[in-house]
Order: sequence, then C-alpha cells, then structure tokens
Amino acid sequence: MGSLKKMAPVAKQSALATGSQLPKPRKNLASRKIHTEGRIVAKKELASTGTKKKHRWRPGTVVMREVRRYQNTTDFLIAKAPFRRLVREIVSNLKDSFRMSATCVEALQESTELYVTSVLADANLCTLHANRVTVYPKDIQLALKLRGERL
Repeated sequence: MGSLKKMAPVAKQSALATGSQLPKPRKNLASRKIHTEGRIVAKKELASTGTKKKHRWRPGTVVMREVRRYQNTTDFLIAKAPFRRLVREIVSNLKDSFRMSATCVEALQESTELYVTSVLADANLCTLHANRVTVYPKDIQLALKLRGERL
C-alpha cells in the first residue's frame, strides 16, 4: 500500500480551487471592546475588575411594594419629633406658655395623618378622572374645593 495523504476538507478545496478567500474567523466575544466611564476597555478587563451591573426593578414595581407596605401598617407616616416641633411652633404663636401631654400630640398626629391621606385619596380620584396617573397640585386644590375647604 502506498502512503495516504491527508486531504483538505471539501470547503477548503473548493475555495483553494476557485481562488476565493476563506471567511474570516469570528472574533472572540470576550475580546471585544466596550465603553465604560469614558474610556474603551476590553470585556476581559471589565470581567476581571469584578464590577457587576446593579440590579434594577422594572418601573412601578418598587412603588407598588411601598403602597402595599404602607397600606398594611398602622404606624405613623410622619416622624414624631418633627411633628411635635411643628405643633409646638404653631401653639407658641397662639400662647406663650402652653403644655401638652404626649397622648395629646399623638391624637393630633393621628387626626392629621388621617386628614392628609383622605385628601390625597380624593386628589388621586381627581387624577384618575383626568386620565392621568400623576397627582398635580391642581388635583389637590380640586379635592379641597369639592370638600368645601379652602387653601
């Protein structure tokens, strides 16, 4: 038996026979360059730095989570200390020496939060009536007018 020669694959044979060029090999995706912070770096270099893309929730997901959280809680929405300072400032304009118990301030805060949330709920209805999703000041003004209150 004679010696067997290795033959080139058929695609290479036809390319060599016709004189056309072979297709260029694809670049490795890891070696491509990308822009980060104003400079071009290779993907390999970016992968080696260990910076990971920050996770982002879809628009509206976090808002709905917060809405559910605040609907399920009975805690105060306004911080106690700033509210107490505001009440003392308003009362000091009326009378110089005035004392209030902690339960009195809590009752005022409870009624204030109830009032504010009900006005905002009415303003949200005005917003939905206008085929919008964002509450504007004019919605709050309309809600107050419909309640018979003034700004």
